[in-house]
Amino acid sequence: MGNLPALARQFAAFFGVGIAAAIVHYGMLVGLVETGLASPVPATLAGYVGGGIVSYLLNRRHTYRSDRPHGEATWRFALVAFVGFLVTWGLMHLFVDRLALPYLPAQVATTGIVLVWSFAAHKVWTFRGGPVP
Repeated sequence: MGNLPALARQFAAFFGVGIAAAIVHYGMLVGLVETGLASPVPATLAGYVGGGIVSYLLNRRHTYRSDRPHGEATWRFALVAFVGFLVTWGLMHLFVDRLALPYLPAQVATTGIVLVWSFAAHKVWTFRGGPVP
């Protein structure tokens, strides 16, 4: 229980970084879909990659303060992100292609699920550093 405030601060930092990454992700998603350049599933996957780059750079420095070398942290981050990419693909395919739900609410639900996965996996495996003080 003593680590709860530190964990809450760390999650708040992760959430803030997530907002920046989501702006990139959703910007690419909406831009690609609304201009007709891509359908929702490929557009969200392109946005996921763009947001993932922002996420790595900001989380490494501001959320986890990792001292793990970039070479090691990068492949770990990429593996966690790849699982998130597959979850994003699967859920968006289900919601949009199979259930015919609107793509933006589907992406919001998908984002929430992937957020929980990513925070936990990055905390315990990718960066494994102390919480932000």
